[in-house]
Amino acid sequence: MLRIGVWIEHPQYGKGRIANHNGTRYIVDFPGVGLREIDSHETGIREAQTPAQEDPIKTALREVLEEYGIGGLAELAGRWEDGEIVVRSAMGEVKEHRLPVDALFHKVVMIRDRLRVLEQKINTHASLSELEKVDLQQYVTRCYGSLTSFNFLFRNPADKFRGQK
Repeated sequence: MLRIGVWIEHPQYGKGRIANHNGTRYIVDFPGVGLREIDSHETGIREAQTPAQEDPIKTALREVLEEYGIGGLAELAGRWEDGEIVVRSAMGEVKEHRLPVDALFHKVVMIRDRLRVLEQKINTHASLSELEKVDLQQYVTRCYGSLTSFNFLFRNPADKFRGQK
């Protein structure tokens, strides 16, 4: 399995970027086509070079979102690339569950980004009192604190979760 973010060449759809995994299937964003789910072992699929120039509007939007702490291109720590999480039950008759580390990482980053958006919405909400904003913000901070268990996945310390200090 290739990791999320890698570009592939598909015989029917052309070049696209892997957005997620679903078992042995890739969810790929093909520019001009949209999201498609394809089998990772499908004939004719190969890893492709990253296009020389991305859409300048997307690049600018990504930069603005990163500047305001919404979204961002968090990177998986190198030692976990192509890794797999295996969950086994204490009871032998239950089948183990396997999940690519980069799929888990993608979900954790999505949660982080959505918490940041929620924070912004709380802070700019017109009808909430300051006391209500502080109360809701404390819940968000506690969520960040609960998610610090996943900090080992992040390459850059600035991308990691922080709870109350």
